[in-house]
Amino acid sequence: MMAVMATSELLFSYGTLRQREVQLATFGRALDGELDAIAGYELDYVTITDPHVIETSGSDRHPIIKPADADAAVEGTVFAITEAELAAADDYEVDDYVRVAVPLHSGRTAWVYVYAG
Repeated sequence: MMAVMATSELLFSYGTLRQREVQLATFGRALDGELDAIAGYELDYVTITDPHVIETSGSDRHPIIKPADADAAVEGTVFAITEAELAAADDYEVDDYVRVAVPLHSGRTAWVYVYAG
């Protein structure tokens, strides 16, 4: 079971934040997480042009999620992070994303970045 910090936020990741290298670049540490999923979203991809993001993630093709039918679902990983780390994740994400709270299949609620472009 994931250790929950005293001042923790739950962050659901379906993409590059699941990569150790991106975690180190964003948070300064590797994260422990648990598999989970969210309903009502579908996975798609965009091309990223930011050289720093491409270098860190190793790809210019990044997954995004968009609202979809209630029977759609996206699998990912949920991480317990601090409020400061959540702010760092906000800085990492590109302008076309918005952070929203979503219910997870596990019954918990977590923040997730949804493509708004």
